[in-house]
Amino acid sequence: MGHLGSANPPFEISKKKAEARLEAAQQRLLRLRLLLGGQIGEKRIGPPLCVVFEGWDASGKGGAIKRLVAPLDPRHVRVAQFAAPTYDEKRHHFLQRFWSVLPGKGGMAVLDRSWYGRVLVERVEGFATDEQWKRAYDEIAEFERTLTAEGMILIKFWMHVSDAEQLKRFESRRDDPLRQWKLTDEDWRNREKRAEYEAAVEEMIDRTDRPKARWHVIAGDDKPYARFAVVERVCHVLESKLEKRGYDLTAF
Repeated sequence: MGHLGSANPPFEISKKKAEARLEAAQQRLLRLRLLLGGQIGEKRIGPPLCVVFEGWDASGKGGAIKRLVAPLDPRHVRVAQFAAPTYDEKRHHFLQRFWSVLPGKGGMAVLDRSWYGRVLVERVEGFATDEQWKRAYDEIAEFERTLTAEGMILIKFWMHVSDAEQLKRFESRRDDPLRQWKLTDEDWRNREKRAEYEAAVEEMIDRTDRPKARWHVIAGDDKPYARFAVVERVCHVLESKLEKRGYDLTAF
């Protein structure tokens, strides 16, 4: 079945209950974020937190990111988007352009797309040679090992939607004058290569899912579910990591 074939919501939930869970998770995250930044609790700077989002076009990455950062002070979190590398960026190793947005101790960054473009779009579209993208798995694993060894908490999400749901969302964007800008010819072309992208995603997860840099596949067909699931998962991972580092979370 693979990683993506099993990506279904584990239960049905009403929109009202989903919104209530989202609000509760956001308040939980706010307290954890303030704890990381040293604003509450033991008043010590915590480890850096980096949340990486990958996923299908129209999978709900933007909506999930919006809900994730909504309760946080904008001064306490950085959201960075990555499109195709520029001419100058191509002159450097592909990981070079990501270093500048990574958070320092006590900081938080959310990445909309990431270094995984090398083994996804660059692989499928032929923007990287076979030797380059095949080598990238080890390069990425070592990059993430370096970050987590230094103390970073790294959380990686793949936002998954079914083929039918993606088509429905594409058509909705196409017919909405205020959202047409979100849909490009490239999005339609990518849909035609969905099978190739699925194979690339499965291999990506297989080869880069590690104890300190886990992938979390979120079922995104149900948007309300996906949004609270992302925030709850971030909270769960954060709490687990902080408790292992000696933080007392009982007061929070």
